Amino acid sequence: MMNKEAIATTRLQLRVLMPEHAPMMQQYLLLNRSHLAPWEPARDEEFFSLEKCEERLLASSRLIEAGLAMHFAVCQDQTMIGICNFSNIVRGAFQACHMGYAIAEQQQGQGLMQEAVQAGIAHMFHEQGLHRVMANYVPENQRSGALLERLGFEKEGYAKSYLKINGVWRDHILTALVNLNN
Repeated sequence: MMNKEAIATTRLQLRVLMPEHAPMMQQYLLLNRSHLAPWEPARDEEFFSLEKCEERLLASSRLIEAGLAMHFAVCQDQTMIGICNFSNIVRGAFQACHMGYAIAEQQQGQGLMQEAVQAGIAHMFHEQGLHRVMANYVPENQRSGALLERLGFEKEGYAKSYLKINGVWRDHILTALVNLNN
């Protein structure tokens, strides 16, 4: 169903979606619209359209081909239940990227996000050869902060007015996980 980039865990699959999988992405976004709104940029109606989902997946595939990103849909069977994205990949002396993630409201509290993110990070460290994965979160998102702490991310800073989330510039706690094996 998906292209060659797929990672299997005990309960999940991390898959790279192609434009023809836009209906899967659209369904996930529509089902979780209000759940994700407090933690994401403000989204207009057009963002949720099938056409815009196809466009984003096409753009994502181009970034992946260029080695600038790795965007995974977190799936249970044939249903998309989350995302685990690695973006802003920088090579050279830095060998790092940013990670973003989200899980469907109905799948919270089952350890699925941790399972997916661990698999994604392992791929980025071992298959992609990165040295550092950075992840940032708004201080009020205690679940996200707890997840990153469980995964071994260390707090590295506090950024004032860092990202415009749900229409408001929000402070973020900056964290990173370093691959000490490379």
